[in-house]
Amino acid sequence: MNFPQIRLQSQMAQIEMTTNSAKQSIEQPGPDLDLQQPPAELHIDRTPSVLSIDQSEARADVDLKSIRRRVEEFAQNGYQEWLNGIARRAQEGNELMRIENGGNPIASIGKQNGKFLPTYEFNIGYVPKAGSVKIDFQPTKLDIQWDIKKPINNSKARKPIIDYQPGTVDIRLKQYQDLKIDFANLKYVGINFEQEI
Repeated sequence: MNFPQIRLQSQMAQIEMTTNSAKQSIEQPGPDLDLQQPPAELHIDRTPSVLSIDQSEARADVDLKSIRRRVEEFAQNGYQEWLNGIARRAQEGNELMRIENGGNPIASIGKQNGKFLPTYEFNIGYVPKAGSVKIDFQPTKLDIQWDIKKPINNSKARKPIIDYQPGTVDIRLKQYQDLKIDFANLKYVGINFEQEI
């Protein structure tokens, strides 16, 4: 038995797309470097140490005196003996002037001026005396100063070079839509006739 049929055959539309990719290039030029570092300056101020040793008193204790010191001592001793002589003669003159008061001033003066050996007292002594050597020391003074200079930076940065080409998309219709309709075993029955469609 043949059933009537309607056959549909369709074809979808098709789109064709062609793309061209975007292109981008980036170039980064190096910077212009101008960097200078002035050297630091070092200033050193040094005062040397001073050692002073004075042993003139120690040398004098062992009778190793300088000519200058001997002359000064002789001058001082001579001056003192001169003053002592003036005082002694004045005293003797006063005693002789008052001879009428009694006593024997001439014998007394002769006894005082007689040549007798002096008596010396002696105890333990150290030569040279303790503390006769004088030592003075001034240590070294060191002053260090740094003069630090800042760096000079005249460097210049460069901007990147960018080249960009945008992409494109081409769209077109590759295939049109289509619909085909077929009839099979389809009949039109009318009055007194029959027709196959």
